[in-house]
Amino acid sequence: MHWHGLSQSAAPFSDGSPMASQWPIPPGHFFDYEVQPQYGEAGTYFYHSHVGFQAVSATGPLIVRHSQPLPHAYDEEQVILLTDFFNRTDAEVEIGLTSNPFVWSGESQAILVNGHGTAASSVSGDPGCSLASIYVDPGKTYRFRIIGSTALSFVSLAFEDHVMEIIEADGAYTQPLQVTHLQVGPGQRYSVLIRTKNKQELAALRRRNFFLQLESRERPALTRSYAALQYSPDRCYTIQPPETPPLQLPTSTYDWVDNDLSPLLPNDFPSLEEVTRRVTIKVEQIINGSITWKQNSAPWTESFPQIPYLVALYEREAEAIPSYNVAIANGLGIDPRVRAFPARIGEVLEIVIQNSGSTAGALDVHPFHSHGSHFYDIGSGPGVYNVTENELSLRTRLPIRRDTTMLYRYSDITSPGQDAGWRAWRVRVTDPGVWMIHCHTLQHMLMGMQTAWVFGNTEDILKLPRPIVRGYLTYGGDVYGNSTHWPEVAHVMEPQCAAPCNNDWWPKVGYCPSGAAYCGASCETLDP
Repeated sequence: MHWHGLSQSAAPFSDGSPMASQWPIPPGHFFDYEVQPQYGEAGTYFYHSHVGFQAVSATGPLIVRHSQPLPHAYDEEQVILLTDFFNRTDAEVEIGLTSNPFVWSGESQAILVNGHGTAASSVSGDPGCSLASIYVDPGKTYRFRIIGSTALSFVSLAFEDHVMEIIEADGAYTQPLQVTHLQVGPGQRYSVLIRTKNKQELAALRRRNFFLQLESRERPALTRSYAALQYSPDRCYTIQPPETPPLQLPTSTYDWVDNDLSPLLPNDFPSLEEVTRRVTIKVEQIINGSITWKQNSAPWTESFPQIPYLVALYEREAEAIPSYNVAIANGLGIDPRVRAFPARIGEVLEIVIQNSGSTAGALDVHPFHSHGSHFYDIGSGPGVYNVTENELSLRTRLPIRRDTTMLYRYSDITSPGQDAGWRAWRVRVTDPGVWMIHCHTLQHMLMGMQTAWVFGNTEDILKLPRPIVRGYLTYGGDVYGNSTHWPEVAHVMEPQCAAPCNNDWWPKVGYCPSGAAYCGASCETLDP
């Protein structure tokens, strides 16, 4: 289970990325995750499975509350979780996507809001499938936390006859920005403020119910869905989808609010002079009976590593670490031996993702997500990244920090291998560990559009003594519980014993009060 958007830097075995940071949880077992949001991470997140196609439904909201007074005033808040519905099982989708010949999953049959919804074509509707109802009171300001947990759909949405004001993107507060519609890619989150109509306005309009209209973008077929914004006090009243769309949502997607969002507070944005190196990742689709997505000629799926990278570092140390010198020498930033991108703590990377034509010259749109610490989103554009031109645009704006941004295609087709669009980030390398950067379209992930990054050397990463983490190093090890035994969990965020206890054996780590560690069978006070 991945805690999407949280850095998890303090708990390296709890990022939830199988075969990167940890073993997947075996069937019939359970795993005790440690999730400790860091200072400044108050915001809107979600959790989801990171195995196969499971995240299409194994997902839910994760809200980190602000301990200080809120920077934006509102009366109430609600969560709007967007998901896709496919009329196929996970296994059917996975097998088709990884087979030769390739079998596509099909398009999303509906965009669901909080698990409810019907395809717009189902006007009469299946009585078992109802629209989601978002209940509001007149004359209030609401914060809607909108979470893009779709598998495939890049969603454009708007509330009928209501204006939105963005105040948060991917867990970071922004300067207020008024918009008529919102674009939410898989993995992205926004908080918007909506001021509801007062009783006099509702009386003048002679209505108390409005639609939230949602449409897919950048797909061969349009998927349209609805939810109901209801002022009605009668919560038993069911609203059917409209026969015709009440809104005309923009069809263009490129560069939506990319240059308009700015951070609420200074965010330590690194200048070009601080950048230590640039890593360009060329993304392209290879068609040969099967279809594979490659990054700098290397695909990555859960089936590639024999053991997770973090486990391999504990087991084999220097042998498992990707070679920094090799990655620099080949100009690709990757050590092909282990298919991982190394970086040194303290570096400032500029990561440029290039959208390149497939074997057939086709292009697609990709929501790229980074695990670990957030990046600074410095822009996007058609063609090939030009640092000089982009630096000119940065003179008039301050980039926000995000964890998921869109790699647009800017055209439907180009020449095979031709770069037709780019997205650029700056990253301060501060958190040692193994972190994934990947497309958050689930189908593309299964087809290889993932990269593994190793931040730091073995000394930086292997901070926890091997005896404390030994249960994590084996598939189904003793940190995984089942119906017969509880897990032997190492709570790495709790104070630890600094030396062996009870003579010659290492501590069994568990929960203890602050200032104490669990050694042997009891909590013992640590030396100051």
